[in-house]
Amino acid sequence: MLHLRLITPSDRTDDVIHVIEKTVGTTHLVVVPGAARNPAGDVVMCDVAREAGDELLSELQQLGLDKTGSIAVENIDLSLSRRADKAEAEAPGEGADAVLWEHLTDATHEESTLSVTYLAFITLATMIAACGVVLDNAVLIVGAMAVGPEFGPLAGVCTSIVQRAPRLALRSLIALLVGFAVAMAATVGFSLFMDAIDLFSKGQLEADRPQTGFVYAPDAFSFIVAVLAGAAGTLSLTSAKSGALVGVAISVTTVPAAANAAVALSFGDMAQTRGSTEQLLLNLMGIILAGTLTLLAQKWFWSKQRQRAAAG
Repeated sequence: MLHLRLITPSDRTDDVIHVIEKTVGTTHLVVVPGAARNPAGDVVMCDVAREAGDELLSELQQLGLDKTGSIAVENIDLSLSRRADKAEAEAPGEGADAVLWEHLTDATHEESTLSVTYLAFITLATMIAACGVVLDNAVLIVGAMAVGPEFGPLAGVCTSIVQRAPRLALRSLIALLVGFAVAMAATVGFSLFMDAIDLFSKGQLEADRPQTGFVYAPDAFSFIVAVLAGAAGTLSLTSAKSGALVGVAISVTTVPAAANAAVALSFGDMAQTRGSTEQLLLNLMGIILAGTLTLLAQKWFWSKQRQRAAAG
C-alpha cells in the first residue's frame, strides 16, 4: 500500500476527494479542512493499493495539484486493516508488478545526476577493476561491478525514451559519458603511477588471464548477458526490488571493460584497448535496449489492465 498526503486549495478539495473515491483500490480517506499553511489549503490523506497508485497520481496531476498544492507519497511497510486488504483485492493486477512512473522518473533523475559522489564512485570502481584485471583477480572484478553506479544513468536513458523526456535523456547521457571519461582518464594516471612503483607491468596485462580475459574479448554472449541484465535491472527498479539490482550490477562488464581499456592504453596495448571499448559499448547498448523494451512492455501491460478495470 501507498500513503498519499495532499495539500489542496480549498476550492479544489471536492474535486480531489471525488477522484480518490472513484479510484478503485483507495481507502482510509481523511480530510482536514484548513490545516495547511504553506501553501494554504486543506490536507487530504488516503491509502491506495500500489497497483492503483499510478492512475491516481496521474489524475491528481491533471487537476494541477502538483502546481497549486502538494502531492507526497510514502510506502506503507505494514497496514493492519480489513479495508486495506479489500482495497488491494479490488485493485487490478499485483502490487509487485505495478509501475509508478513519476517515482521512476524522479528516482532515475536523482541517480543520473552528474555529481562529485557519482564521479567518485565510478572512478574508484574503475580503479578497483584495474587492479583486478592486472592481477587476474575475479573477486576484485566482482567488487568493482558492485561499486559502479552506472546503472542509474542507463535506467535514466531508458526512462527518458519511454516517457519522452529529453531533459532526463540529456542529463543521463552526460552523466554516463562524462563519468566513464573521467574514470578512465583517472585510471590511466593510476596505472602509470602503479607501473612507476613496480606494482603494475605490461607483462601482467598481456599474460594469459583466465579469470579476467573476457573483459576485452566481446562476443555474442556479452550482448545476451547485457540484455538479460538490462531487463532484470529495470524490473528491480520498477518493482522496488532493490536487492535484485546488486545481482544486475555484478553481471555486466561495463566498469571492468572501461578499466581494462584504460590500463591497456597506459601501456600502449591498442588491441586490448579496442577490444575493451567494444565490450563496454556492447554492454551499454544491450542494457539500454533491454531496459527500454521492458518499460514499453510494462506500459502496454498496465494500459490493458486499466482498460479491463474501466470496462469492469
